[in-house]
Amino acid sequence: MDSFTSLSSLPVSSSTSQANTTKMASNPGARCCTVGVKHEGTAKGEVKNIGQISTYFSYPESKSTENAILILPDVIGHQFINAQLIADQFAANGYFVVMPDLFEGDPVPLNKPEGFDLMAWLGKGGPEGKGHGPGQVDPIVEAVIKEMKGSLGVKKIGSVGYCFGAKYVARFGAKGKGIDVGCMAHPSFVDAEELKAMVAPLSIAAAETDAIFPAEKRRESEDILKDMDLPYQMSLFSDVEHGFAVRADLSNKRAKFAKEAAFLQHVQWFDEFVKGQRDIAA
Repeated sequence: MDSFTSLSSLPVSSSTSQANTTKMASNPGARCCTVGVKHEGTAKGEVKNIGQISTYFSYPESKSTENAILILPDVIGHQFINAQLIADQFAANGYFVVMPDLFEGDPVPLNKPEGFDLMAWLGKGGPEGKGHGPGQVDPIVEAVIKEMKGSLGVKKIGSVGYCFGAKYVARFGAKGKGIDVGCMAHPSFVDAEELKAMVAPLSIAAAETDAIFPAEKRRESEDILKDMDLPYQMSLFSDVEHGFAVRADLSNKRAKFAKEAAFLQHVQWFDEFVKGQRDIAA
């Protein structure tokens, strides 16, 4: 789950805490972060390693790596076909796309089994039982950004975070952290101070029904953003729930529209602030 929340208390170890008593712009994740529909399609990219980090790569037709999108996925991870199809869609719009494994081979299964404890996974998951908090995830994102702006030849990074991943768009959208332009969909675990520290232009796609990013958290986030000196956008989609941008039921006409509209919202944001041009009439 993802959302901007306040004074959230999470039962995780101190080394991986998502800020137990820190005011948040979105709430911590819940069951809605892991429920959804698997989409049909064939991924066009490839999985390779950046160091020891398994990473999905998708290339634009030009093969240029100058303008890139870093996808920071939800807890279901980079091997989820829905996420890979989204990566391929961004590539089809002219971007070099990089999507790393944020969970060291320990993602949450889609529609997780009965009894699965998401908070225990956050606090004690992973190969060494260290959990999946900033202490574990930050070094992964740092290493990937360093590789992108180094040997991969990326000049500008736009990043989109879905649910869990949104927190790290905020963290690395701060000054000097490497993300130049940010997008989020149904964010989770985002601290208010992380949002306030951002300098990257930010576009948010939100769901009407979302316990993690409810109306009061959206308003709180708006209040923060309107006092900041950065371009921002927040769109609210009716008739959808948390997770819709990745896991929507495409047989539902309104959910399908919202998913596609959120994607196009982010493409236009990246076109404006990463490429500096939009290829549509306005």
